[in-house]
Amino acid sequence: MPEVFDTLTLASLPPVDEALRPLIRDFVAAHVEGLPLDRRARSWQGFDAAFSRSLGEAGFLGLTLPKAYGGQERGPFARFVVVEELLAAGAPVAAHWIADRQSAPLILHYGTEEQRKRYIPAICRGEALFCIGMSEPGAGSDLASVRTRAERTAGGWLLNGQKIWTTNAMHSHFMIALVRTSGTPADRQSGLSQLIVDLSLPGITIRPIIDLTGDAHFAEVFFDNVELPDDALVGQEGQGWAQVTAELAFERSGPERIYSSVVLLDAWIAHLQKIGRTDAAPLVGRFMAELATLRAMSIACTARLALGESPVVEASLVKDRGTTFEQELPIAIGDDLAGHPDEPVAPELYRTLLYVTHIAPSFSLRGGTREILRGIIARGMGLR
Repeated sequence: MPEVFDTLTLASLPPVDEALRPLIRDFVAAHVEGLPLDRRARSWQGFDAAFSRSLGEAGFLGLTLPKAYGGQERGPFARFVVVEELLAAGAPVAAHWIADRQSAPLILHYGTEEQRKRYIPAICRGEALFCIGMSEPGAGSDLASVRTRAERTAGGWLLNGQKIWTTNAMHSHFMIALVRTSGTPADRQSGLSQLIVDLSLPGITIRPIIDLTGDAHFAEVFFDNVELPDDALVGQEGQGWAQVTAELAFERSGPERIYSSVVLLDAWIAHLQKIGRTDAAPLVGRFMAELATLRAMSIACTARLALGESPVVEASLVKDRGTTFEQELPIAIGDDLAGHPDEPVAPELYRTLLYVTHIAPSFSLRGGTREILRGIIARGMGLR
């Protein structure tokens, strides 16, 4: 156990990156002012392509990417500050989220120079929207068992199969799909590759999936003899598993694994302050202590990323504990409000609580289930 936790060394946000905070805070305030609480609580699922383009124009996308490709050439700490402010305010980030967080860094690290020039500048402008093709029916978080297959052809690749739970596929321009290019599912990690799929191509069918909240940010995607060019391949054929594992470190360690319920938390605290209740102070204090600890862990992971490392185990720890915290919040807040039935509560707060309560079970599914994450942690600790 100590050898894992020794790598989570506490770190601080550099002053040069903290200097971004008032700038992004002012930008966000100007764009989210007037949005109701339950809309802001949808921050991850809040799809607003115009907002994402405005972020790009203001220089808040592509913060870690080279200036040669349209980025700002700053480090992961700069992105941490910007993301933290976006999520804390409940800004609608879904349109650019995946492209900025995962797709662009993946293409930068593994793509060809032509791919970098073609995709990354458009991502930095908020104009190229990406989704991730990982999960499949019968596979879920067990990515090594994917069956979607791309066969070599004279001109490139022929893609067949299905992806599911693909966030915003119906709104995206491209998908980076994990597919099998050799062997069978029995070969597990061997024979997997990543391909960039233009979602406007013939043979692709996208069907939205409506969730319990009434939103449709997930989709299932079908590939029926989709012809891809040879340069659709990202990185080396057969190295998809190593690439996607590194990619997931970007997904699992950031503040996005802490702040999914924070708009509700802020609204509840504001409610307590408005009516002058102090009996919930111990619960508020517990939440603040947990949030501060998780934030410190996330910053420690960001420090590892800043050193060019891939903190897979550490990121899994942050994601596991962070989503547990996010899921506990609506339950505890709901119990508190229900325990004071004569207390006047704003309808907007009730709607926000209802939404977060409905969506919270998904927090420990997206980005890898709790069971998968704990398996990764156990292997990292030498327990498996």
